[in-house]
Amino acid sequence: MTDQITKEEPVYVTEALIAEDIDAYLDQHQHKTMLRFITCGSVDDGKSTLIGRLLYDSKMIFEDQLAALETDSKKVGTQGQEIDFALLVDGLAAEREQGITIDVAYRFFNTEKRKFIVADCPGHEQYTRNMVTGASTADLAVILIDARKGVLVQTRRHSYLCHLIGIKNIVLAVNKMDLVDYDHAVFDAIVKDYAEFARSIGIESFTAMPISGFKGDNITTLSANTPWYKGPTLVEHLETVEVLSSVDADKAFRMPVQWVNRPNLDFRGFSGLIATGSVKPGDAVRVLPSGKTSTVTRVVTLDGDLDEAVAGQSVTVCFADEIDCSRGDVIATADNPPQAADQFEATLVWLNDEAMHVGRAYWLKLGTQTVSVTVQQPKYVVNVNTMEQLAAKTLDLNAIGVAELTTDRAIVFEPYADSRTLGGFILIDKITNATVAAGMLNFSLRRSQNVHWQALDVSREAHAALKNQRPAVLWFTGLSGSGKSTIANLVEKKLHALGKHTFLLDGDNVRHGLNKDLGFTEADRIENIRRVGEVSKLMTDAGLIVLTAFISPFRAEREMVRAMLPQGEFVEVFIDTPLEEAERRDVKGLYKKARSGQLKNFTGIDSPYEAPEQPEVRVDTTRETPEDAAERIVNLLLGAK
Repeated sequence: MTDQITKEEPVYVTEALIAEDIDAYLDQHQHKTMLRFITCGSVDDGKSTLIGRLLYDSKMIFEDQLAALETDSKKVGTQGQEIDFALLVDGLAAEREQGITIDVAYRFFNTEKRKFIVADCPGHEQYTRNMVTGASTADLAVILIDARKGVLVQTRRHSYLCHLIGIKNIVLAVNKMDLVDYDHAVFDAIVKDYAEFARSIGIESFTAMPISGFKGDNITTLSANTPWYKGPTLVEHLETVEVLSSVDADKAFRMPVQWVNRPNLDFRGFSGLIATGSVKPGDAVRVLPSGKTSTVTRVVTLDGDLDEAVAGQSVTVCFADEIDCSRGDVIATADNPPQAADQFEATLVWLNDEAMHVGRAYWLKLGTQTVSVTVQQPKYVVNVNTMEQLAAKTLDLNAIGVAELTTDRAIVFEPYADSRTLGGFILIDKITNATVAAGMLNFSLRRSQNVHWQALDVSREAHAALKNQRPAVLWFTGLSGSGKSTIANLVEKKLHALGKHTFLLDGDNVRHGLNKDLGFTEADRIENIRRVGEVSKLMTDAGLIVLTAFISPFRAEREMVRAMLPQGEFVEVFIDTPLEEAERRDVKGLYKKARSGQLKNFTGIDSPYEAPEQPEVRVDTTRETPEDAAERIVNLLLGAK
């Protein structure tokens, strides 16, 4: 009996120890910190090869992946090397065919000390927008330089973008040292050259290291080929560098509200990702932009309540008071809240093939806030090669510029230098829903703080009631010569005869006064409609029925005016006259001048007209007389009372 116990006891103890070791390992792995970093630089600097090497050396490649990689490497014919590490990352067929990175490739790997998400960013200038996408969430940037080529234009561009986006940790990896015989002098010359440029753009410090992604020098272990290098390996540096979340935890509490958590009548909380700082029960908080205050009673997660939550955690916060709070609001420390404003100076990186339209309304998305915004003509654009500030009328693809912008209502923000979450935004085209720009708020404009809405005792409803009518904007749009002004004039005469209070804004008439400073470029056309829209809104506030007769060729501007007004008050009337018919009429002789080249930017000839897709009223002037069309429009308007 004793012998049996003695024999079995070691087995029992060993199993327990193994279980404890597994639990300890899993706990250690679960609580590892996460580092997000990017690799960037010029074309063929070895970014994809470096990431492939990191994945390979960290044992993050499955056997079937390794076998496929060896097969693919033979197909592309690597120089005597069994594995082409770049193929681990360059997944697109076009990338493999051209030997370049086009899209941003994200890869995950981990070591004993930390977990990593790495973004391999493209080096070509035409894919700069992809690089900005990868850099937007990164804590660190590994900027590669080919030791044979030194600092190139794209090296400077990517360094400037990294600094602009706020990446504080920069690693200068001088790659392909094996191709320059690990020459110490070559390394020093490159570091000196880069240091001069870095200082000129405001990069205060960086970590330089000589590496070879091809051979593995100084990646995971120090190389005997560079005895003169005494710094850390790349992996050692990545494992120990301070991550952004630890810095954010020391700042004031900020949490954009993503949604109101109301599973039943007994629970109401506000869910979101903590951007900065920490929160715990008992903390006094303020909800912005309303400014209402309360006290935190609970910090709730799926796994139960927390005594404290910090930056980077997703939680639900409950209040002691029933105050209004919804998606887009920001919960902050009560005695140190962020600002709210509606006019800013911002730095923009233009990401769209189509140039920026000055004055056009875009959607601005900042955190959980989405508002309408217009962008003014840039103050300047930056020449990344020389750091010169150059004059510009707009922003083209990959351009970096500074401009003023105005939102349709105040948003909660902090300068991007203080908070990525409350200072970084994207612009979205309202028609295509394409992301057209990434931006960073620099500061609010003083006039934003000094100009406030004045509360008025006589409301727009009171004005309308006095006139016994419902305010509206009848927006007549169509080609020149389509009959807009004719029909609009008939409609106003009928409404006037019925005792309605109206005002007609005609395109030609407005350009004699309010908009006499505007020409017919695309930017001027956009500003023309914006001003008319603002005037129309003021007139509806006075209770009037406003009629406008403008070509207004762009859908985005017509939708901008629609968004200015309460729902149902904007009536789009499309005078659908074919171009050949409008040109046949040519009442003012404008088409003839446009065809002969005497009149530039003429709609329908050398400037586009975007027809309404779902107008409230469509008038085909080839089938309906102006009188009949006017009668139909009046009946529709008054029938909607």
